Amino acid sequence: QVQLVESGGGLVQAQGSLKLSCAASGRTFSTSAMGWFRQTLGKEREFVAAISWNGAVTTYADSVKDRLTISRDNAKNTLYLQMNSLKPEDTAVYYCGVARPGTSTRQRDNYDYWGQGTQVTVSS
Repeated sequence: QVQLVESGGGLVQAQGSLKLSCAASGRTFSTSAMGWFRQTLGKEREFVAAISWNGAVTTYADSVKDRLTISRDNAKNTLYLQMNSLKPEDTAVYYCGVARPGTSTRQRDNYDYWGQGTQVTVSS
């Protein structure tokens, strides 16, 4: 059973920065692709970014490309999302997840484990 705990969310002004963390437990962390998704009330959980097991390959939603950076530190069992130049439309609950091996990391249905989420609010 994999456990994920997000942290680092909060209130920030537009153009500001935040760094989210996702602490993972379980020996599968270092061998699994992981991703960040976000969700706001009334909308489906949407893809933000994903990273391969060794950090060699990353992919981003077009809406966050060049502003958000996903990374991981396998020695610390932690996934990160550095968020810069934040916009009000980035406001959402951000979730980290562990992807099922051999599946597309851009689709939420391919993730077997999720954290509880951390709220990010960007004001104008």
